[in-house]
Amino acid sequence: MVHQAAVYRGEKRFSIEQVEIAAPKSGEVQVDVAYCGICGTDLHIYLGHMDQRVGFERTIGHEMSGVIAAVGDGVHGLKPGQHIVVRPLDHCGDCPACNAGHEHVCHNLKFIGIDTDGAFQQKWNVPAHTIHVLPDDLDLSHAALIEPLAVAVHDVDRGKVQPGEDVLVIGGGPIGMLVAMAARDAGANVTVSEINENRLAFARKIGFTTLNPKDTDVAAAIHDSTGGKGADVVFEVSGSQPGVDLMTAAAATRGRIVMVAIHASKPQIDMFQFFWRELELIGARVYRPEDYDKAMALLAKGVVDCAAFITDIQGLSDIEGAFKSLTENPNAMKSMIRVSEET
Repeated sequence: MVHQAAVYRGEKRFSIEQVEIAAPKSGEVQVDVAYCGICGTDLHIYLGHMDQRVGFERTIGHEMSGVIAAVGDGVHGLKPGQHIVVRPLDHCGDCPACNAGHEHVCHNLKFIGIDTDGAFQQKWNVPAHTIHVLPDDLDLSHAALIEPLAVAVHDVDRGKVQPGEDVLVIGGGPIGMLVAMAARDAGANVTVSEINENRLAFARKIGFTTLNPKDTDVAAAIHDSTGGKGADVVFEVSGSQPGVDLMTAAAATRGRIVMVAIHASKPQIDMFQFFWRELELIGARVYRPEDYDKAMALLAKGVVDCAAFITDIQGLSDIEGAFKSLTENPNAMKSMIRVSEET
C-alpha cells in the first residue's frame, strides 16, 4: 500500500514522498494519522541539532491523533474505526528501570518518531501497547494535544502539587502553559514567569498571574505575594541559566523544584539553597500510561482551550513551510499538521 510521508533530509528540508507500507505485524496496529503537532524536539531536529541520532531518512512526529485502519495478529480490544492517540514510547521490558516498573524511562527506550519513524505520514504502524482509545466526540485536531498535555500531567504529578499551594512556572511556551493549566486544575495558585510579552498576554487571557523578569524581580515578587514564604513548587521550563537562578531564589523552605526543560549545556545551580532551605530537585521525563489517561480526561473536561492554543493548521505538503514559520514566530503556541485530508 502506498501513502504519503514527510521524510527529513537534513539542512531544514523535508521531502514529501510516496512510500510503501506493509500490513501491521503481529502485535501492531496500523493507524490513519489525522493530525500531528510540531514539538520543540521536532524543531531541534529540523534545525539539525539531532542529525547524528535521527539521520536523513526519518519520518518524524509524535504529537498525533488518528483512526485505526487495521490490526495485526494477537491484538485484542482494538478495532478499525476507533479514534486513538499513540503514546510514542517503546520500552525493552528487561532493564533495571523496566523491571522496577519505570518503563517510561527504560534504559533502552526508543522514542517513536525520533528513534524510529513517526507520525508525519498518512499511515503508520505502531506497537499495540502504545494505543489509547479516544471518545468519538473528541475533535481529532484537539486530541493531538494529548501528548504534550501528558508531559505536563506527569510534571505536576512529579511535583506532588496540592490544592492551595503556590506554584511558579518559569517559561510560558507550549509546555510551560500546559504545566500551568494542569497545576491549576490540581488546585494550585499559579504564576507564570516569561519574557515574551505575547506569551504573557496569552497567559493572562486564560487567567494566570504573570511576571516578566525583564522588568520585575520575580523571586522578590513571589516571596512578597506569598507572605515571605516563596513558591511551594517551581517548574523550570525555560531551559535557561536565568531560569535556573530563579528556581532556587523563588522556592519556599522545603520547596520542590521540578526540572522539566532539557538543558543543552550544564547550568550553574545554587546548591547552597538546597542545603539552606532543604529544597528538593525532581526530574521529570515524558509520561506513563496513566498520565495519558489523565491528559485525555483533562482535555475532555475543557481544561485546555484548544482553539486558542492551536496557532495554525497546515497540510502535510506544507510541512517545510510550517517548520520555517514556527522558527520565525516566537509567539506561536502549537502549530499542527493535517496529515490526512480525508480522516
